[in-house]
Amino acid sequence: MPQAIFNIDEINQLLHAVNNSNVNKLKLEKGDFKITIKQGGSTQVVMPALSANPPVAAPAPVVAAPIPAAAPTPPPATAPEASSENYITIKSPMIGTFYRASGPDKPTFVNVGDEIKVGTVLCIIEAMKLFNEIESEMNGTIIKVLVDDTSPVEYDQPLFLVQPK
Repeated sequence: MPQAIFNIDEINQLLHAVNNSNVNKLKLEKGDFKITIKQGGSTQVVMPALSANPPVAAPAPVVAAPIPAAAPTPPPATAPEASSENYITIKSPMIGTFYRASGPDKPTFVNVGDEIKVGTVLCIIEAMKLFNEIESEMNGTIIKVLVDDTSPVEYDQPLFLVQPK
């Protein structure tokens, strides 16, 4: 029996990542395994003739469940009541593995005290063997790094605390 190219957890992560991005259509091919995901549309899996059970029909409902659970977290991040707490939390746009540098022997993208500008690369999140650079959407100063290097992160998990400029 041929070894599966992607396991069900990887397919679930891929579905969740696409669901929480601006991507309308994603098509992956690896050998005889082909998967096409359309945002708001359908998911299609084409597998080799040896495998008759496409495992993608069930994961689609699972993707929608975590989204409402993430809603209660934004109020503390955007409540600038005291001047010492006038910070903004930069959150993960996807599920994956958090990397502070582009490689083990490379310098970190940002450190505490670093000035950042719009477009500054803050970290990389690896999802389904795709490395996604996470860029700053604001100007400011890094106050705290909230995640350890090579740690798994969830969608909407706080990554950095930033004092805006």
